[in-house]
Amino acid sequence: MAVIQPQPYISEQEYLEGELLTDIKHEYIDGEVYAMAGAHRNHVRLADNMLGLLLGHLKGKPCQPFGSDMKLKVGKNYFYPDAIIDCSEDEQDYYTENPTLIVEVLSKSTRQKDKTLKRDLYLTIPTLQEYVLIEQDFVDVEIQRLSNGWQSQHFYLDEDVHFQSIDLTVKVSEIYDRVKNEDMQQWLAKQAEIAQAEQGIGQ
Repeated sequence: MAVIQPQPYISEQEYLEGELLTDIKHEYIDGEVYAMAGAHRNHVRLADNMLGLLLGHLKGKPCQPFGSDMKLKVGKNYFYPDAIIDCSEDEQDYYTENPTLIVEVLSKSTRQKDKTLKRDLYLTIPTLQEYVLIEQDFVDVEIQRLSNGWQSQHFYLDEDVHFQSIDLTVKVSEIYDRVKNEDMQQWLAKQAEIAQAEQGIGQ
């Protein structure tokens, strides 16, 4: 989700009180407030797909998944990740400080920030085990794990991706279900050709 120009400096308390009074979400970074613009359809689908997979897997389990309306507090900064897994027992009403897994869907306008500023701050969170970055314009699921020294691993179509922190394995194609980009169009066309060929063999 894109972020537009910052507003003047305000206090942390003013920010939190202001977020309760507006329908527009804002990130709070070093005392500055950044309004968040609306997201592309592919962004929304990817975020919804991930949240749905997480909700289904964690139903009845202690860890809780949250979507992009839940704030993440990092020090005195606040963000709205696309999805969060919180396995702690510390239940604040409007934000979490103890994520196990964070998901961000990338776009041209947010990629640099998500991979630099946010990453640097997120990796200071003691409870964080996995940081997931999902491209919307092409197919690429990137996972950075504490257990791997935060080195990047990339996953593509026809591959399975394993989220170690919650023991969940899904197909990359499930994450990109109904997403419309060139990679998905080519992959779907290929799947249709394979299905047609298999049908011909079976006749």
